[in-house]
Amino acid sequence: MGGNARPRRGLTLIAASACVFIVQLDFYALNLALPSMAAELGSSTTDLQWVISGYILAQAAFLIPGGKLGDILGRRRVLVAGLVTFGVGSLGAGLGSDPSIVIAFRVVQGMGSGIVFPLAFAVITEAYPGRQAKQAIGNAYGIGAVALALGPLLGGGVTELISWRSVLLVNVPLCLAAIGVALAWLPESRDPTVPRTIDLYGLVVVVFGIVAITVAADRMNAWRPVAAVALAVGGLVLLVAFVLRERVAGNPLVRLDLFHDTAFVAVTLMGMVANIAFVVAVFATTIHLQQVRGYSPFIAGMAVLAASISGGAAGPLAGSISQRVEIRRLIATATLVGALGLLVVAFGGQIGPYLLGLAVAGFGYRTGFTLTNLGTQAMVPAERAGEASGVTLAILFAASGVAVAAAGTLIEQGDLSTGIMRVLLGTAIGSAVATIVLARIFRRR
Repeated sequence: MGGNARPRRGLTLIAASACVFIVQLDFYALNLALPSMAAELGSSTTDLQWVISGYILAQAAFLIPGGKLGDILGRRRVLVAGLVTFGVGSLGAGLGSDPSIVIAFRVVQGMGSGIVFPLAFAVITEAYPGRQAKQAIGNAYGIGAVALALGPLLGGGVTELISWRSVLLVNVPLCLAAIGVALAWLPESRDPTVPRTIDLYGLVVVVFGIVAITVAADRMNAWRPVAAVALAVGGLVLLVAFVLRERVAGNPLVRLDLFHDTAFVAVTLMGMVANIAFVVAVFATTIHLQQVRGYSPFIAGMAVLAASISGGAAGPLAGSISQRVEIRRLIATATLVGALGLLVVAFGGQIGPYLLGLAVAGFGYRTGFTLTNLGTQAMVPAERAGEASGVTLAILFAASGVAVAAAGTLIEQGDLSTGIMRVLLGTAIGSAVATIVLARIFRRR
């Protein structure tokens, strides 16, 4: 039995990593396609940041219900449904004729991604026992993170040689292949202890809360301040209502006992800081390389490759060292390394230091992100893996969606080059300060 289990686990790891690869690939590819997309659709690059933000927000909104539905209905079944949704969104966005259609289908694509992402890691946690799960998840990030390297090249090269639409349409055959692999190699699993219902009221409240806050961050520069602040406050009220709802719901979307674990809270918050910094850095440098430095999409993709390759290397390394060193200390160290790299980018006039800084930032921040998922998965029983993964990733991705929207607003204010450098500098300093503060707060808890 043991001899058969190991090959089966290997196939599970490959299949799950393939799913992660697909949903990561498009995010980084489309960053480099935004200027060409804006030119064809008659919009601005900063307005089309909703192609990125809408995807991230929908992804964040469906991470929790995606993980929960997998625990209830079967993780493989729901993961395949997520891949179908992702493929439909890719097809619609790739054929879209105006910005609103493209953004709408990117939201559908994000919904599919939100369903797939937590379940890919949940099936790995279910398949691998104990400490082996950490290494397996780290390897999955490493295999899936090849998308981080290919994404910029795909987005830049395909946009330049063919069209930005091809960047989206290539997902359709990839999804079909992933569905076949998932059905063939992923075992079905579920949590038999949970009721077969989901808190739809809580889902609606948390989605509208996240959307309200993000729209407020994006429109702060375009609307009257009172209107934007009022919308943000309304979003916060909805999130508070969500927490209150989950405390009394018979079958809550999120069991709040997860947050009774101080280590879980600390690791999640520190990972949120690292992920915000990484996503904002990729968004801002992509615009800077093309619209300030004047590089073509393909050359810009080659430049962003520095952050992508180093970020991809973070997965296996994180899986290995997390078994020997306390996870919070590792996340703090990795994020500070990322902040140092981003400072070099913010002040780097020459392309050499700029690329070196990008590589260091990508490695540090991405290591912090990977360690967060390794740590939180190890803190819960395997049967709650989908729920815990969904909660952690929802917090990380929702915060990143808000941050990208806010970064787009700041970049629009005044000179483009100055705005981008201000965002990069603020992100580097902010991530370092936030990490140090969180590390001190949770040091003895």
